[in-house]
Amino acid sequence: MITAILEGGVHGEGGSLPRMRYGFVLPSGDGSVAADLAGEAQRAGWDGFFCWEPTWGNDAWVMLTAAAMRTTTIRLGTMLTPLPKRKPWEVASQAVTLDNLSGGRVIISVGLGAPEPRFYIFEDDPGRKVRAEMLDEGLEMLALMYRGEAFTYDGKHYHARRAEMMVPPPSNQQPRIPTWVVGLWPAPRSMRRVARWDGWLPYLRQPEGLNRPQREQLSEGVAWLREERARHGLSMDGFDVVMEGATKPGDEAVAEVRAWAEAGATWWLEANWELGADEVVERSRERLRAGPPGG
Repeated sequence: MITAILEGGVHGEGGSLPRMRYGFVLPSGDGSVAADLAGEAQRAGWDGFFCWEPTWGNDAWVMLTAAAMRTTTIRLGTMLTPLPKRKPWEVASQAVTLDNLSGGRVIISVGLGAPEPRFYIFEDDPGRKVRAEMLDEGLEMLALMYRGEAFTYDGKHYHARRAEMMVPPPSNQQPRIPTWVVGLWPAPRSMRRVARWDGWLPYLRQPEGLNRPQREQLSEGVAWLREERARHGLSMDGFDVVMEGATKPGDEAVAEVRAWAEAGATWWLEANWELGADEVVERSRERLRAGPPGG
């Protein structure tokens, strides 16, 4: 089944990476805040607007729907969806509904989910191995459901019987909604998962925990992905490498982001996770209006 999904993947000819794009991550707020700030982002020339997805709190997909109603061109997505904690058919329903409403502007970002108490309020963590299995199966099911066709699936954790009626419509974007996946460099299994989909959210595996890679490590990861995708007949055209951080407008921010682009990044996400709920609106508005650090 993986081979079939790969053959329908997002890829092109050649090996050139697209131009650098710039997104903004909203770290808190509600639907009205998302709608307001997404409009600010589009007017200021940002390419994407992303919402965090909590275990318990404001629904990210409702917030993104509000953002879609105030925008026409900017890309919209989660940052990020812990797919093993969600039912794939519910995620597919939300993502396809928004993709069709927005005219094909959705990006979905997924990962294993963090093994932290704040993420496991209502259930027990099944463990990293199980979450990895559920992520792989969940991704396969999403790709099948985006087609808007009846299908069967028989995995270890998920199963689907062929639907006889009321099959939902396909997503606007085909063969699937672009999917960015967290990958730990240089863990081969994690990186092979990334290579099968449409983008890399890079982290570095270290004894003390997970961190963002340095530029040299990002370059190494991009080279590895290029070779791995080539083994499956996939180029890097249309494949995204996504870095995030918080910058202050000015020449230093432009230089920093340009250096990441030279290392292989195709998206920069402006993300300040330290903003408090009482300051997120005005601080975010101020940063958005200053424009992306593109130079």
